[in-house]
Amino acid sequence: MSQTSFTLHATDGAARTGVIATPRGEIRTPAFMPVGTAATVKAMLPESVRATGADILLGNTYHLMLRPGAERIDRLGGLHRFMNWDRPILTDSGGFQVMSLAGLRKLTEQGVTFRSHVDGSKHMLSPERSMEIQRLLGSDIVMAFDECPALPADRARIESSMRLSMRWAQRSRDAFGDRPGHMLFGIQQGGLEPDLREESAKALTGIGFDGYAVGGLAVGEGQEAMFACLDHAPGHLPVDKPRYLMGVGKPDDIVGAVKRGIDMMDCVLPSRSGRTGQVFTRQGVVNIKNARHQDDPRPLDEACSCPACRGYSRAYLHHVFRAQEMISGMLLTWHNLHYYQDLMQGMRDAIAEGRFAAWEAKFHADRAQGDIPPL
Repeated sequence: MSQTSFTLHATDGAARTGVIATPRGEIRTPAFMPVGTAATVKAMLPESVRATGADILLGNTYHLMLRPGAERIDRLGGLHRFMNWDRPILTDSGGFQVMSLAGLRKLTEQGVTFRSHVDGSKHMLSPERSMEIQRLLGSDIVMAFDECPALPADRARIESSMRLSMRWAQRSRDAFGDRPGHMLFGIQQGGLEPDLREESAKALTGIGFDGYAVGGLAVGEGQEAMFACLDHAPGHLPVDKPRYLMGVGKPDDIVGAVKRGIDMMDCVLPSRSGRTGQVFTRQGVVNIKNARHQDDPRPLDEACSCPACRGYSRAYLHHVFRAQEMISGMLLTWHNLHYYQDLMQGMRDAIAEGRFAAWEAKFHADRAQGDIPPL
């Protein structure tokens, strides 16, 4: 008997809501996973992240293997204890970061050798090593090791990369073994080519995974191309398993992805934007650094119940951002994460009640209004 399961509770068009059950707690879908790259969601305490409504965090295999090291985290009791987060954690495979961050990398059938961006030390990542690192970290949801080519790329490059990723998916499955209470997700590749996406999905379902990610998007192709891909790509994946769109995204990206059948997403945007003074509200994006806020006693968003909106004015938030005070990143990140989790709850409720289309129309109408007029 597996200790993990995925139950679909309702669908509305292609949009779905359900629950992923794990020994460390339930993940309500559609789910947004805040990114805790280096075993921390920047500027947030774990209990504060939980207070925003997050059921699961993402940890980063590449960053954690380089610093402080997976073996060290294992000796210290695993990633959950290390970072004081007792709920589910998903770890990515490290493949994307190797391609985007590492220096002097060499790709072979075996895996990728690369030099650390931290100290230049030499490392090897293969499907087997990625599975080992993620086992040492103790994550609840493990991602297969894949190669993610940046778009745009020519078809031949995307095709050979996808097939390599499918061979690596089989090796990831073999190396993962039997780990009750932990889930392994395969990653669909194929760029923007519908037939390659379908071929990839067939290969993955043939291997058999606990969930499936749509990989290789949000890498520069633009929203229109991404949505066109999501109009068909999730449909090739099993209906009874969670579908995860990696690295997405802006609020309207997330709504469009859920509309097309996606169950899970992650993105650094809410935390990174919080640190740079960019705030997400129901009425669009607010730049707290703008001078229009310096005398404004109103909250960021009247309807928001986060600490930044309950206790502080736009004028104060403008001041602490300008003064580069640490509390600025803390409050704005909290607000953004709260906004994202509110968005997910709104969609879960709308799908459950069969009114997703009306909810989506209101979402876009509210954002089209723009920010409240200046005083």
